[in-house]
Amino acid sequence: MIAFRKPEFITIHLDRKQAMLTILLIRAGVTDFDCQGRIQGTLDVPLCDEGRQQAVAIAEDLIARSASISALYTGPCLSAQQTAEIIAERIKLKPKALEAMHNLDQGLWQGMLFEDVKAKQPKVYRQWQTAPDTVCPPEGETLQQAADRIKQALGKLTKKHKSGTIALVLSPQVASILRSLLREGQPPVVCPSAARAEAALWEPLQVTAV
Repeated sequence: MIAFRKPEFITIHLDRKQAMLTILLIRAGVTDFDCQGRIQGTLDVPLCDEGRQQAVAIAEDLIARSASISALYTGPCLSAQQTAEIIAERIKLKPKALEAMHNLDQGLWQGMLFEDVKAKQPKVYRQWQTAPDTVCPPEGETLQQAADRIKQALGKLTKKHKSGTIALVLSPQVASILRSLLREGQPPVVCPSAARAEAALWEPLQVTAV
């Protein structure tokens, strides 16, 4: 059984002319890579059976809560798109892909087992878990690079949607970065194994004007 944590509203401050906007941040369901303990990065891996069940559970929970969603967005990775499609079918919305919300590029670590990276580079792996902004996987992207593109995409969304409720389906790592942008003082969790256990499958983030 999938358990949901109690929804927690997060508030950020935008321009005075903007009204309230609620973003339902939805984490993509799990894949075989997640279950195997592999680093996915930008590799396109489909949802596994558990991941599809998670997507159905999210949709049913949103319906049960009578969530009035005006638009549904998704990251371009396959697991996020499949999660969005399962939800979209049940809430009668067409998902729109946001290319800038793609998963973190983990470079040469992609496809490797977490344990292999930990065994070969124990200090770097530990640092990746505790201080991700100081680690860049070989031939991958930095946390700052990812945060910059995610922040830019978020800015476009908040300009387009000044009020109401929208849903955004993202990989757990991208979701964690976006969440950290909306909550000062809480660094993102981008080590995939840690990000998966970080939070509930979905949560409402409330954006309000001051």
